Amino acid sequence: MRQLVANFPIQLHEALVIGQSYKFLAAKKDFTNVILTGLGGSGIGGSIVQNYVFDKLKIPFIVNKDYFLPSFVSANSLVIVSSYSGNTEETVAALQQAIKAKATIVCITSGGKVAEIARKKKIDCILLPAGMPPRSCVGYSMTQVLFTLKHFGLVKDNFEKEIKASIKLLKEDVKDIQKKAQVIAKKLYEKTPIIYAAADFEGVAVRFRQQLNENSKVLCWHHVIPEMNHNELVGWRDKDSSKAVIILRNEDDYERVQMRIEINKQVIKKYTNNIIEIYSKGKSYWEKAIYLIHLTDWVSVMLADLRGQNATEVKVIDFLKGELSKA
Repeated sequence: MRQLVANFPIQLHEALVIGQSYKFLAAKKDFTNVILTGLGGSGIGGSIVQNYVFDKLKIPFIVNKDYFLPSFVSANSLVIVSSYSGNTEETVAALQQAIKAKATIVCITSGGKVAEIARKKKIDCILLPAGMPPRSCVGYSMTQVLFTLKHFGLVKDNFEKEIKASIKLLKEDVKDIQKKAQVIAKKLYEKTPIIYAAADFEGVAVRFRQQLNENSKVLCWHHVIPEMNHNELVGWRDKDSSKAVIILRNEDDYERVQMRIEINKQVIKKYTNNIIEIYSKGKSYWEKAIYLIHLTDWVSVMLADLRGQNATEVKVIDFLKGELSKA
């Protein structure tokens, strides 16, 4: 997992090459909505893209993490099916529904049932390199989502330059990123992490939470600002030094959100001194998001080392899938 995290800049470059060379079967058309269906490491790229397109798309972009698609999916829908293995049962079920609804479908996978169905039905299928844990392939998946949206005229190609700039930033800051990650991992050791971020970076916060779950083998939670100011902030009532708050920040977060963060810190400091602020680097959305993803990925594997855990192992998920296969 350490090597996979270290190779993230290489993965982003490869993802650009894959997206630039893929020839779509489906012609451009007007849609009334876009649905990305995918779970876990295969779906998180969609959540991060959802934040990116929030102020760019004139139609709804929804991330679906279930067996079932919304009832409004129709021939006027674009359904992006993201399953790295190609065998995620919830995503395969959603794919079958999209076919019945006669939606325009684009699959993003490394193979499996999704690729097989796409081949039989002559559906667009962007193939990714196989053999890695899905969560380590977020660079591949989210980049192909962007190229899919570009093909259908839903976003411009600005993201390509931004991802290239992100690769340059990660390569230049590699030592500093790892140094910061080590410091943060030590602060999180034997703590329960609580992740906060502005609402428009929730996808990145969720990514960090999932990486702590799967790589570090710890429970944690996340919330977003301003929503948490209307509920969770009231829950801070008891002193508890086992809690560690991580705030993901950008220098250009909305000014009222920044004010809220500063007030939140005043409240939380009464109950725990463990508050860590992680600022992004870069000018564009993708530079900032990718920088935070890479830094927090390093935190998760370094915390796994401190805890004596194998960052790659996910036996309990394998057990769950095995039990489900018996039914």
